[in-house]
Parts: sequence; structure tokens; C-alpha cells
Amino acid sequence: MEIQSSPKGFTKLKSSCHPTKLFVCISLLFITIVLFHLQVYSFYSPYSYSPTSASRNFLRKWRGINIVDVASDDRDHSKNTDANLTSKLRDSVTFLPLEDLRFAETAMVEHTWFMSSLNDTYGENEAEHLYFPSETSKGRHLCMKGSNRADGTKNSYALAWPESLPDSATLLKGLTFVSDTYYDYGNLWHGLTAMAPFVGWSIKNGWLRPNRWVLFHWGELRDKKGSWLQHLMQAGFGKVEVENFERGDGPYCFEKAVVMRHNEGRMGKARKLQVFDLLRCKARSFCGINPAGKAQEVNERGQPIIRLALLMRKGSRSCKNATAVIDIFAKECARVEGCVLKVVQSEDLSFCDQVRVMNETDIVASPHEAQLTNMLFMGRNSSVMEFFPKGWLELAGVGQYAHHWMADQSGMRHQGA
Repeated sequence: MEIQSSPKGFTKLKSSCHPTKLFVCISLLFITIVLFHLQVYSFYSPYSYSPTSASRNFLRKWRGINIVDVASDDRDHSKNTDANLTSKLRDSVTFLPLEDLRFAETAMVEHTWFMSSLNDTYGENEAEHLYFPSETSKGRHLCMKGSNRADGTKNSYALAWPESLPDSATLLKGLTFVSDTYYDYGNLWHGLTAMAPFVGWSIKNGWLRPNRWVLFHWGELRDKKGSWLQHLMQAGFGKVEVENFERGDGPYCFEKAVVMRHNEGRMGKARKLQVFDLLRCKARSFCGINPAGKAQEVNERGQPIIRLALLMRKGSRSCKNATAVIDIFAKECARVEGCVLKVVQSEDLSFCDQVRVMNETDIVASPHEAQLTNMLFMGRNSSVMEFFPKGWLELAGVGQYAHHWMADQSGMRHQGA
């Protein structure tokens, strides 16, 4: 009887799982699964509570290894990326010839052939120039390579960010004045017109002084200025050496650099007057000359003293009969009450002698030549008489106006013959 009743009991048990009980069974199974996942999450979660010290130590160790490894990998990856980027930037620095022969025919008209890929900065009343690093250069430094003194195309330039200067580059600290001139630094007038823009820039920027000069002529390196120009710049800025890149061909990069390549260019008259006034005062101070000027203004009869200096020279453009010329000026001076004539040979005078003579001069008379640049040391409203060698005027071109311009820019009167 019991054996026969078992199937019936089983059948009754199966049929007892009606829908309500089935829902409860599924719910219990779901809760069990959720609790299992929560337990697993608590094991791996950095915010979970671990019931034993052993499990806590294990979690700390596991998490520490995991986080350190990931952070270390990130740092290594970042360093490798930065190093690769810096290396690529260094390799991408492109050097171009300082002298661009494409513009050789228009170097004085439209384009400069020195660093021809770059455009100048223009300011009202200021000479056009370049400054590095600047917003215009996108924060990049100026770098140069080569020290050729005969071919500017063999010297080159480039721009580079401070973090990626070219390999083996030498960074020259401080401020560098870089000049390129179509003329030269030995001639007084040529040299002055090349240096005046730097003086103007310094005046505008609180009289900043350079740590060095770098000089080019048609892109060819020059390692010195003429004696007169060297003394004048020393009077203005103190002793500043001319960089000759003696450590090799470079590359050399400049922490700060001002580049002038158009001489006075677009510098306004007001700025030029300011520049020449300052250089006049600096030169007088450098040579120990009383800035008050001339000692005696009237003669014993109370007549104003007029000091006439006749600048003579040797070589080309000199007078064939210097004695006859001196006699003419002496006779004319004698006809004017208070006129005092002084005849000087400009080649025989030191820089400070030239400053002293011109400081005591009201009227200077001279053949056309660079020595007339010494008018810089005369006071404002002085007079200049310039005469030209026979036949030279017809061939002079714009050169005949050089000292007209300088007299005007210095606040003086000019007469030519």
C-alpha cells in the first residue's frame, strides 16, 4: 500500500508549486545572485569593508601594486611622448641662408635679402626691426649658424622654441643687438646710420643695453667696428664686445635679440633728433668735456665769437692746393668781427679730439666725406658748409644728400657748394 501511494504523493507535491510560490522561488534566486555580486564587488572595491586584517592587507597590497603600476606606466609613456616630441621639434628646425640672392637686385627698394622670410615690426616714429622671442615669432628664439666673412649665403638662421633648441646649440644669455647693413662699419656716416636705430630702440625701451653685438654686412660676419664708431657706441652703451662666434660655426641661439637691417629706415625725425642729442651728450661725458659747451662767447670788444672749423683731409677728395683753400677761408673769416678760424686735419685727431673740436665749433666747413659726420658733436642750430670735388657731384647720386639729411636730423643748418 505504501509503495502504491508514493507516486500519488509525488504528483501532489509537483502540483503544489502554483504561480505564487514560483514567483517567490525566482525572487529568492535573484536575491542570491545579487548578494553574490555584491560580495565580489566588495572584494575588489577600494571603498569596501574587509572583515579581517588579513583580507585588508591583501587588498592594500593588490591595490597598491595595481595603482603604482598604472601610474608608472602613464608617467613613462608621457616622458617617452615628450621626449619624442622634443626630438622631432629639434629635428624640424630649418636653417635658411642669411643672404637671399633672390632679392639681391631689390635689397634697397622693397625687400631685404637678410633673413628674407621674416617681416619687420613697425612702430610710429620707430625704425623697422625684429625682436625675438615675441608674439610675432610665436615665442621662438633666433638661432644662427656659420661665421663666413666672404659669402652670406653660407651663413644661416632659424627660429626655435626654448624647449627644443637645435642639438649642440649654444644659448647666448642676455640681450643681443644684431645688425646687417648694406654699407659698412668702418665709414663714420655708414656706421652711424646702422647704429642709430639701436639707440632709438633703447630709448623707447627704458635705455636697455646689449650684452653683445653681432654684425653682418650683406650677410657676411664682421668682428669689429671702425674706431670712431666703436668709441661712440662705448660712450652710449658702455663696453660691449662684438661677437665673432669663435667657438665654431654654431648653431648659436639668443635668449633675446633685436635685429636691425634697414639702417635708419623709417625712423621719424623726432626720434632721430632724440638719438643724436643723446649721443652728443654721451660722447661729451665720455670724453670729459663740459656739457655747457664753449668757454668764451664774446671777445674783448664784446663782439660774439664765431668759431669756424675747417676740416681738411688727405687722399681722395682732398684739396689739391690746401694752402690756397686755407688762405681763402682765413681772409673771409678776417672780414667778420669775432670770427676765429681753426684748421684741423681730421685723420690726426683721436675720437675725443674730434668731439672736443666740434663741441667748440659754430660753423664747420669741409669737403664732402665721412669726417663731416662729426657735426653730430656740434650744438643745435650750428651751421655746416659742404663742398664737393670737381666732377664728383654729377656721379654722387643720393650720396650728395647724406650730410644734408644728417644736418636736418641733428637740428643744424646746411649749405652746399
